[in-house]
Amino acid sequence: MSPSFIPSNISRTWLLVNGARPETFDAAAATRTDEIILDIEDAVDPAKKSEARSSVISWLESGNEAWVRINDRPSPYWADDVRELAGCKNLKGVMLAKVEDASHVVDTSLLLGADVRIVALIESALGIEEARAIACAQGTFRLAFGSGDYRKDTGTAADDLAMAYPRSRLVVASRIGNLPGPIDGPTISPSNSIIRDKTEVAVALGMTGKLVIDVDKIPVINEAISPTRSDIEWAQGFLADFESRGRVVRDGSDLPRLGRAEKIVKLATALGLV
Repeated sequence: MSPSFIPSNISRTWLLVNGARPETFDAAAATRTDEIILDIEDAVDPAKKSEARSSVISWLESGNEAWVRINDRPSPYWADDVRELAGCKNLKGVMLAKVEDASHVVDTSLLLGADVRIVALIESALGIEEARAIACAQGTFRLAFGSGDYRKDTGTAADDLAMAYPRSRLVVASRIGNLPGPIDGPTISPSNSIIRDKTEVAVALGMTGKLVIDVDKIPVINEAISPTRSDIEWAQGFLADFESRGRVVRDGSDLPRLGRAEKIVKLATALGLV
């Protein structure tokens, strides 16, 4: 069972699910999230790591697909995580916690196998500083922002202006590493309007996904990250006009607009919006 038909390189919502609560896995897979991440890192008490890991592997091997958030490279749990997950059936990839150096991804990739995709979760000032190298590391599939731990590490406020710098660093690093847009950290709020506003800010900065904790917010986030109807109509209209005039470039703005229009239509098509 897989929660979405959408390719992981454009997945919008990434639902974090406590790996120590296997009774919730099926319900998570039945939501409208694009991806589920079974968390055996911060969500799990150290004394229950082994049990949670076994539950996750058992669920995957029984025919279900998911990502797994594993413990960070320097932790004492990392080696067991990668050893036991290596070769696991239906593992879509891993989210590696607290990445601060490209070698963390490389070491993980070498042990899991080059075919296992790794989302590098960057959660500290050092991780942000090393984002370019991490994005270019062997095995890195996508970057993600651990915004809560970043704020704890740096003392940064949660407001949009304060968080613009680390988010932009991840966007630029992803472009340099030829990766899909990065995944933003979760926003904790009961308000759909706040969730939408925060997501739209992240999208404006170039992020293309978001970690989710509250399943009720998945539809709001998916909609906020997806191209709007007006964007799609503009892009289709521009492409139709461009083709009707024989793809003749009239001025310096045509090629940038062409690139934007093609990107919007491609994404909208992949998301099933056109």
